[in-house]
Amino acid sequence: MNQLKPSSASFGTDEQRWAAVQARDPAADGHFVYAVRTTGVYCRPSASSRRPKRENVVFFANAQQAEAAGFRPSQRPSRDQTRAREQRAALVAKACRLMDSAPTPPTLDELAAQLGLSAFHFHRVFKAETGLTPKAYASATRAHKLREELGQGDTSVTDAIYGAGFNSNSRFYATSEQLLGMHPRAYRDGGVGSTIRFAVGECSLGPILVAQSQRGICAILLGQDPDALVTDLQDRFPKAQLIGGDRPFEVLVAQVVGFIEAPSLGLNLPLDVRGTAFQQRVWQALREIPPGTTASYSEIAERIGAPKAVRAVAQACAANHIAVAIPCHRVVRRDGDISGYRWGVERKRELLERESGN
Repeated sequence: MNQLKPSSASFGTDEQRWAAVQARDPAADGHFVYAVRTTGVYCRPSASSRRPKRENVVFFANAQQAEAAGFRPSQRPSRDQTRAREQRAALVAKACRLMDSAPTPPTLDELAAQLGLSAFHFHRVFKAETGLTPKAYASATRAHKLREELGQGDTSVTDAIYGAGFNSNSRFYATSEQLLGMHPRAYRDGGVGSTIRFAVGECSLGPILVAQSQRGICAILLGQDPDALVTDLQDRFPKAQLIGGDRPFEVLVAQVVGFIEAPSLGLNLPLDVRGTAFQQRVWQALREIPPGTTASYSEIAERIGAPKAVRAVAQACAANHIAVAIPCHRVVRRDGDISGYRWGVERKRELLERESGN
């Protein structure tokens, strides 16, 4: 009988597989199936059918092996799958509500206990459904709360820190640059005290604006009207000190323009990437797409471990303010058709043709 060869360290032994069957663990689906000798059927680990006796169970790597051994599929898999999806969605939604409403972020063990699950199982299910770990989701939630608190002009930085769930100033200031991209007081005041150098140049795609903060390139904008590009930058940092680039800065702009004209040159410049945890994961995946190739929105969602988040991936691409260096132009529809682009579909088509050597 062709039994299971371990396909995952988490389900590498019969004891681990039997534990998954007893827990009806949806994370085990796809790693193996179990068959029952007395009924002649096989099921997914998460199947809701009555649990068989251990001595009657045999494990297989997949359905094909089980059928080759003479077992037939259970008639309940579609109902089980639907019910399991609904249960996972409800569980994750409850976990998100708990994190959103908690005055301080609960630990993984605390969340799992409130949901009646082991920490390991809860972590696995949450990441499979959202593409984020619970910790990353909680961090993004705190960052969002912090931005909202700081956006209220009459709120002190200290009040905003505690209102966002940080239980100490020191812990917050250790991560404030990652959360906001600048000092929190500067963020609250629309970038006041922050210096951003910029310059508008010209490339074959039209006017281009390049801006750099203390941390790196914070914007590469394309368009038709240079004044509109400057207005866009001002809207993002209404109280930052915007300084026209000097001659050394123009050299940097020339590097960006050169990269647009000849993508094979590459662009090795530090980037000041500001976004939610999910957006940053999408943008990192975009930077891993080789020049001259494309990926679909669904493929990007798969790569970041969030296969159901196709629409959110598209929204993250649209929110990108660093054109070309974060190559959202390399993302296309599933059928290969060139879809929308923040800076115009024609520019997207031109960039792709240029990278492919056409």
